[in-house]
Amino acid sequence: MTETAAVRAYLLGLQGRIVETMQAADGKAFLSDAWQRPAGGRLEGDGLSQLVEEGGLLERGGCNFSHVKGASLPPSATQHRAELTGAPFEALGVSLVMHPRNPHVPTVHMNVRLLAAFPAGQAPVTWFGGGMDLTPYYGVEEDARHFHTTCRDALAPFGADKYPRFKQWCDEYFFLKHRNEPRGVGGVFFDDFNEGGFETGFSMMRAVGDAFLPAYLPIAAATRPTASANATSRPTGAAAMSSSTWSGTAARTSACTAAAAPRAS
Repeated sequence: MTETAAVRAYLLGLQGRIVETMQAADGKAFLSDAWQRPAGGRLEGDGLSQLVEEGGLLERGGCNFSHVKGASLPPSATQHRAELTGAPFEALGVSLVMHPRNPHVPTVHMNVRLLAAFPAGQAPVTWFGGGMDLTPYYGVEEDARHFHTTCRDALAPFGADKYPRFKQWCDEYFFLKHRNEPRGVGGVFFDDFNEGGFETGFSMMRAVGDAFLPAYLPIAAATRPTASANATSRPTGAAAMSSSTWSGTAARTSACTAAAAPRAS
């Protein structure tokens, strides 16, 4: 099995596991839409989009897989890698967003991905990326602590520096400059990662992907206050800004400090 074939098999399996689990939690089946780009175009490839609307748990959710191939890397990808100019490439990944119906259950984002280039006469060059982050509307400190602890534990086998480094990257990448505040309580984010070679990157990507359900499902499944009859969707305006501000201060500070602290032996 080639490197990208192994990643593809993992990603499709991850998508299947996530959708199966979220369907069971939601009670409504996700719709599936398989697509394929015709051969001979600028980009070839295929994908599978799976989504649900107006479910029991989820107001709207989607978990998508894509695998595209091109004859030449775009200029943006070779700006700092002139030796890869003109190289064929493949890009594949799984990306999801889940928006619950109950505003007391946070929204979550996650993706894991691979970019591979195949320069003539050389070994393939690969970069991994991914991460996940949590956006509560009414903050629950224990949720933030659980989410960050799960992310930390998933990255621990790859070095003590990974969680603090990727947490900071997430904080900076998803900072809302126009509101001068972070998006939710953060999580982890990494991109353009090729440290340690393909196997290390692939293992770390799998660890992040596999951590999604343990990180989010206990939060989504927890008993929550139900929305009142006149407030059945996520808060807007001042209420949303207030809860977002909470997310960016108290919860972020206490939960992330606790997650990053050394564990007792």
